[in-house]
Amino acid sequence: MKLNPTTEKFVLHWGEMGSQWGVNRTMSQIHALLFIIGKPLNAEEIVDTLGVARSNVSTSIKELQNWGLVQKVSILGDRRDHFTTNTDVWELARIIVVERQKRELEPTVRFLQELLDSPEFTHENKEVQKRIQDTQEFVATLTSWSSEMLKLPTSTLKKILKLGASIKKVLRS
Repeated sequence: MKLNPTTEKFVLHWGEMGSQWGVNRTMSQIHALLFIIGKPLNAEEIVDTLGVARSNVSTSIKELQNWGLVQKVSILGDRRDHFTTNTDVWELARIIVVERQKRELEPTVRFLQELLDSPEFTHENKEVQKRIQDTQEFVATLTSWSSEMLKLPTSTLKKILKLGASIKKVLRS
């Protein structure tokens, strides 16, 4: 499949951004392609469109499925597996935040709590203790806050995010 110039630029940029965020470039490009095209594609179509190895596509699709970002679908009359993704960018963002919480934030909260609870923690100097406590509190608060935000309807979440810095007016006491 030949991509239009704007679509191609989107897919390439998303791949670059993915690698900045610590995600495999091909994985990001596949997700961007499925998102922007908005229809199921089989692995061969993805290989041909992106010009990447079949094995790389297979590995990337499996990882995208593990993240809950790509689903396998069947097409009547075609025995090949096809893959699709949600085209609602807000829903995709929710999925990504939930997965990053599970993979990154929650293990960090647990690790820091284990440090706080360990017998040797009391033998650390007070500055180190305070920094670990502050870090644990920050990561736990961030995780809790983002979990609560994810429960809000998209319309409410959009309003909150658009408030930006003006929220400080509401919070002044």
